[in-house]
Amino acid sequence: MPSFDTVLEPNLVEVRNAVDQSAKEIATRFDFKGSSSRVELKEKELTIWADSDFQIGQVMDILLAKMTKRNVDVRFLDRSAKVEKIGGDKVKQMIVVKSGIDTETAKKIQTAMKQSKLKVQAAIQGESVRITGAKRDELQAAMALVRKEIPDAPLSFDNFRD
Repeated sequence: MPSFDTVLEPNLVEVRNAVDQSAKEIATRFDFKGSSSRVELKEKELTIWADSDFQIGQVMDILLAKMTKRNVDVRFLDRSAKVEKIGGDKVKQMIVVKSGIDTETAKKIQTAMKQSKLKVQAAIQGESVRITGAKRDELQAAMALVRKEIPDAPLSFDNFRD
């Protein structure tokens, strides 16, 4: 039976490259001379350090530009964390790199498949959603429906089996 998996996986190598390029640009820019601005990546968590809220915004702009150039979708970044003040006038912000479909998004995908008139089934399997159907055309229509229904997550499809 034809099937595919809907996954949410960033290219962590390209994320690392974007962080490294951002660090190089921050080190060479005149407006960051003498500041403690930097970007760090540990596992799937980015930390932005700066002297002020304004500089955090500038560092974020540099990081987003580098990620875009490296074809990393910026929707992978969860920027919901607040800017924290640390010793003196320094600030930092934690950014999580999303990986794996959370249960809420998986349930949205599953209900979208049930409500559509397509003859497909969606099954939540850990951090991915497997969609199976009788025909390839139905699966391609399901892919289009998932892209339309879940615009806020950069979902990709892999493991397509015929």
